[in-house]
Amino acid sequence: MTQHAKSLREVVGLGDELPKLADSIVVLIDFQNTYRSGVMALEGAEEALAAGARLLERARAAGAPVVHVMNDGGEGTPYDIRAEIGAISDEVAPVEGEAVVVKGFPNSFHETDLVEVLTGLGAGPGSGKDLVLAGFMTHMCVNYTAQGAFNLGYRPTVVAEATATRSLAAPDGSVVPAAALQSAALTTIGDLFAVVAPKVDSLED
Repeated sequence: MTQHAKSLREVVGLGDELPKLADSIVVLIDFQNTYRSGVMALEGAEEALAAGARLLERARAAGAPVVHVMNDGGEGTPYDIRAEIGAISDEVAPVEGEAVVVKGFPNSFHETDLVEVLTGLGAGPGSGKDLVLAGFMTHMCVNYTAQGAFNLGYRPTVVAEATATRSLAAPDGSVVPAAALQSAALTTIGDLFAVVAPKVDSLED
């Protein structure tokens, strides 16, 4: 039997403890209609969205602050936030008092006011605050937002079942199935940038 290699988190002594929702800030990334149909439809999007809705409900009940992030690709694109296609899905729509951050890059911290929003919630850079991340797409915006949070001194956790991605062409012309890319992305994230919680129910209130 081949023994798995230690993760970078293990090597450098970072913990893998899951945070409590009540002690965290929940960041929902790009849960937009963009990913539910059409050219950007993701495999497992509906299931991931349902998990995101459960996470949101529990976060609100636990009194955890919630920040919504959405990608604006401009008018006429699948990411047009002025149109229904780019809107945050109703199941996880923000309510009054919940911040909405608009971004244009995969890393939700890049050229946005996310740091300012988090600082206003008592969680500035270097605070070590637990951020619970979920959303679309796993290999792209979830991955790079987790990396951005890690680089800024936060302690991110990604909820696996509340993420999804799509099949992509590999450089050799073969197709990487969505399930394989999902697994690889979560493995990459969990190697260093974030703790990965398999399910919403993995987190305590």
